[in-house]
Order: sequence, then C-alpha cells, then structure tokens
Amino acid sequence: MTSPSDKSAPQQPGWQELWLKEDWWAVWIGLAIVIAGYAWFASGSSIEWIAAMPKKWATFDQLTADLAAKSVRYVAQCALFLTVFTFGGAVLGHRAKEFIPSFLLVYVLSLVLNIAGAWDKASFYTLEPPLLALILGLLISNVIGLPRWMDAGFRVEFYVKTGIVLLGAGLPFTLILWAGPIAILQASIVSIGTFMTIFLVGRRLGLERQLCATLGAGGAVCGVSAAIAIAGAVRARKEHPPIAITLVVLFAIVMVFVLPLAARAMHLPAGVGGAWIGTSEFADAAGLAAAQSYGNLAGPQTGISGVAENAINAYTLIKVVGRDVWIGIWAFVLSIISITVWEKAETGRKANAAQIWWRFPKFVVGFLLSSLIITYVVRNNSLETYNKIVKPGLVAPLVALRTWAFTFCFLSIGLTTRLREFAPAGGRPFWAFSAGVVVNLILGYLLSVHIFGHHWASLGH
Repeated sequence: MTSPSDKSAPQQPGWQELWLKEDWWAVWIGLAIVIAGYAWFASGSSIEWIAAMPKKWATFDQLTADLAAKSVRYVAQCALFLTVFTFGGAVLGHRAKEFIPSFLLVYVLSLVLNIAGAWDKASFYTLEPPLLALILGLLISNVIGLPRWMDAGFRVEFYVKTGIVLLGAGLPFTLILWAGPIAILQASIVSIGTFMTIFLVGRRLGLERQLCATLGAGGAVCGVSAAIAIAGAVRARKEHPPIAITLVVLFAIVMVFVLPLAARAMHLPAGVGGAWIGTSEFADAAGLAAAQSYGNLAGPQTGISGVAENAINAYTLIKVVGRDVWIGIWAFVLSIISITVWEKAETGRKANAAQIWWRFPKFVVGFLLSSLIITYVVRNNSLETYNKIVKPGLVAPLVALRTWAFTFCFLSIGLTTRLREFAPAGGRPFWAFSAGVVVNLILGYLLSVHIFGHHWASLGH
C-alpha cells in the first residue's frame, strides 16, 4: 500500500536503510522468528508454545477451558508482538506511548476474531476471519470512531509485510517437486489466465493498474493473502485491499456451495471434483470445506467413484501447493513492473538502478529467504515426512504467527478505512473480478475433467 516515506530514494542511500526502512524491519522480524523456529525444532523442541491459537470449539465450556489453559501463552505472545513492533516502530520514528495502547486494542480484538474463526460452525457459515476483521474494523471506524492518535497502532503495512515473510515458511520450493508436473502445470495455466483476465478487463473498465493487479492476484493465487501481498508490492492505495478482500470472500462463499453441487450433478470422480474445486475456489479454508464435503459424497450410493481422501489430496495439490506458490512469483514480477513501467508512465520519470533497489519491496526478499530456509530444512525429506514431522513441529507454529500478523493487518485496514473511499471504484471491480471467475470456472473444468481427468481420477490408486 502507498507509503509516503517510500516514494523516492533517500538523498544518501546506504546501509542506513537496513534499520530506517519499514520493509527491512519486517524482514528482520520475520526471519528472526523463522530462524528461532528452526533452532528450537533442530534441538527437538518447538516454538508452538508462543504460537498459541484458539482450539476448535463447539460449546462455551470448551472455549473457556481452552482460554484458561492458554491465558499465560496469550499474554506472552502479546508481549512478544508488542516488543518487536514497538521497538521497530520507535526506530522508524513512531511514538511508543501512542503505539502501545493502540496495539493492545488490536491484539485483543484479533484474539476475539480468531476465537470466532475457531468455532466448529465457522466453516459451514463461511465466517472467514479476514472478512470478519475487515467488517469489525469498518464498523468501529465508521460508526463508533476512534481518536486519530490510535492510528499509530493500526500499522497495516508493517503487519502484512511481516506476515508475508512468515508466509514463505509455509511454501518451501520442494512442494513444487512433491506436487508433480501436472498439478503445477494446471495451476500455472489457471493462475496466469485468471490474473490476465481480471487485469485486462479491469483496465478496460478504467480501473487503476494497482487495483487491477490486487484483484487479479486475489482471484488467481491464494485469495486474501495474495491480494494483500500484491497490494504492498505494487504500492496500491489503502482502499484497494478491502475491495479485493470483500470480492474474494464473497465469491469463495458462493463457490463453497456451487462447485460441490455442480460436480455432484455431473458425477465427477472424487479426485476430479477435488481438482476442479482446487482450481476454481478462491480461499484456502473455503476450498478445503468444499473439497471435504464433495469427497464425503463418494460411494456406490451416489455413483461418485473414489474416496474422500482423493478429493482432499487433489484439492491440496492444486490449490494449496500449485496456486499458492505463485504468490512469491507474482509479488516479485509485479513489483518490478510497477517500479519500472507503471510509475514511469504516470510520472514520466525513469527510475535508475539505485532507486529501483530502494523502492523494491524488501519483504519479497524476506519471503524468498524464508522459503529457502525451510526448503533447506526439508531438502532430504519426503512429503510424508514433511507432513508428519516438519509441518507440525516447525511450519505450523510459523503459520499460526503469520495468521496473527495477517489478522492485525485486516483489522487495521478496516480501522483506518472510511467507506466513502470505496465510492470512486463503483461496481467496476465486481465486474472485472466476475470475468475472472468465469474464466476460472471454465479453465478449471476443462483442465480437471477433459485434459487431466484421468490423472485426477486415478489419484491414490
């Protein structure tokens, strides 16, 4: 998102940017967490204790018991986040006395949102925490109102950049080999086709390039996380991510019901249905719910061949592995295009090499380094070993901390956004995104059913 302090290179760029630039602080914080996680994991332990998250609950008794058991962990976690973000912000020139009370509010509200997301009916009602965070933030900022000094703790970019560095830890490059060429090929075709459709239709409708890129990434890659990452990479306006988040979650809700029903009407094998869902769903959690619901239909009584695991495995290979790994590629490529092409067209000035490096979003570097660290850790592991040992012991705690950082971000977006800022875009983002949905559905169907159908139908056999 646009940050005035990063608009141009400093008069004397040099090593000082390593501690005077928010991007680098996000990198240092994110990588420090990843390295600490690896150190604990290598010693036979884990940072899972500090990465506390609400446990799935169905009754208030279960919820209160879980909160009581983890209360000390939440206090320690809050203290950790508060310390690193306050220190980094202070070095960058922000007042600690304003940041601290504001961040405490953000943390408490984020805990409430994560508790809501852990409700066992949350997936059924598609109560996505990012959307809940955005809605809650918008209600508070537009209905209740908060004093302006509290904006000090609503640091959207700081939280999202840190979260994106941690995101890399969940996407080691080894996943590409484990997924196999067909999953990667199918995901790549859909990712590129959907992105280009949304971007070109959006431009045709007169939308800004940055908004088109944010919408395109949300539809083509991994939904909300991709939209946030790309918005930061291309320096989109602060009102662009909320638009993308809303559309991603809206269509994710629709697809949770549409895709399993359509697949059932055509009696697609469980693996084929899972692949189509993985290709055409927009949010990981919603897609997993859809894949599970379709997989559970498999059996002689319905005429759907295969078993539930086929649908889940196909979905995972396409969506969680094949499409999600594109986030780093899109962020890297689009940040370069934004700096060297789009901004040149807007300002008429060509960026020199020093300015390109200054403007380049360093959190993309952090994302790649984080991914490389985990890639090194799992270099000799099989996918089975990764899922049984590395993922729960090392990756899962890092994913939990990333979820916290993203929740801080989504909530802060709502808390700093005024609804009147949505007005200029009108309904055009909806139509641009809808065009991508149509292409996504058709491409996904053709690839999953007619081109690679045999592969997905025989998955696991």
